Amino acid sequence: MKTKYLLPLAVTLLALVQTRATTVIPPTFDQLVQQAELIFQGTVSDVKSVWEGEGGQRHISTYVTFQVSDNVKGNAGSSYTIRMLGGTVGDESFVITDTPKFHVGERQILFVEHNFDQFVPLVGINHGHFGVQHDDQTGRDLIVNGDGAPVKDLTKLGREEESVDASEALSLDDLKSAIKGELKNQADRASQ
Repeated sequence: MKTKYLLPLAVTLLALVQTRATTVIPPTFDQLVQQAELIFQGTVSDVKSVWEGEGGQRHISTYVTFQVSDNVKGNAGSSYTIRMLGGTVGDESFVITDTPKFHVGERQILFVEHNFDQFVPLVGINHGHFGVQHDDQTGRDLIVNGDGAPVKDLTKLGREEESVDASEALSLDDLKSAIKGELKNQADRASQ
């Protein structure tokens, strides 16, 4: 009789533990820059989901390839592929909540760490990439966060971000300058 109640309780506890394990505390901007092994600007050139593994280890992985237009930290080469857990093959999908979804032609700035070693190789999962969108009204390339909202203040990433319009959003050049400034600050601190 007791076993009948223990199994549902164990399943519920396991689900809660797994849910907590995927909760991500948004990294600060300096953590994004520091933890990234590579930071680059690229355009998505291919997205391919495949079945991998055997038996109980069988799963879907998605490979996203970028044509790299600017290496900001490290050297990703001219083309770079990341592997993420999840995706769709045929009519079967394996969805990981809050992971980024990439589409061919999108321009991105990526903060990559532990590629091929973790289920999403971006610092802070969905926080580790920024979309680059051209605004026809201002003529600028603007930065949007993982949810597609324009970014204004790098000190508030993932925390109390306020809605902004295109005229207030950071430009691509603003973000790259901020990254390079943070890299210099980190190098200065390391040399002291």
